[in-house]
Amino acid sequence: MSGNRRKAFLVSAALIGGAMLMTACQNADAATGADAGASQGSSSSSPVATSTGGGGQGSDATNNDTSTSTGAGTGTGKGSEDGAGSGVDTGGGKREPVEQGCGANDISWSTRSESQAGGYILVVAKAKAGITCYLPAALPTVAFGSDGTQAGPAEQSVGEQIKLSGSTAAYAGVNPKTTDTDGGKELDSIIVGIGDDDFDPVSLPVGTITVDEPVVTNWHTDPADAVPFN
Repeated sequence: MSGNRRKAFLVSAALIGGAMLMTACQNADAATGADAGASQGSSSSSPVATSTGGGGQGSDATNNDTSTSTGAGTGTGKGSEDGAGSGVDTGGGKREPVEQGCGANDISWSTRSESQAGGYILVVAKAKAGITCYLPAALPTVAFGSDGTQAGPAEQSVGEQIKLSGSTAAYAGVNPKTTDTDGGKELDSIIVGIGDDDFDPVSLPVGTITVDEPVVTNWHTDPADAVPFN
């Protein structure tokens, strides 16, 4: 190869290499420009993000309204809690349950005649199945006949409240005649209630008895304590 041709070849090679280098640089610049454009495009979407933020503020306002509504609901709940369940406020935010008092219709009744103390009627009271209730510390109400003759107290003081449940029984002794005279009225049943406010007293058969100034004991858990001594 002649020297002139060799020089021409080298010049051509240099020109081609320079052109390729320039092309590579242009491509790199274009890529950089594209990235910058994308970044600017992302930046230009900031108003959209701001708009979303605005929407979030609107949502917050809605949430505030919801919170207000929820607050009202919570207030109602607290009111319900304060009144929930039966009980007496014993202080310190605690409530003690009010126990259910017995009514005559909560009880399974039975009677039997006893010979002690000149003869008397033993009234036996048990709670019906599934019922737990309390007999008050007071005389049972015992009445006789259509005129409503009522038994007086056979004891000077009242007894204790008695819890009836399951097989637990309470006993009261009724002496239908405390006088020594021959007077009185012949009856074959007694009417028993839990206190004077019991609206459902029961009629219990007792056989033929003579009634004259009757008396009744308090409720007791031991039948030996329910003997109506004069």
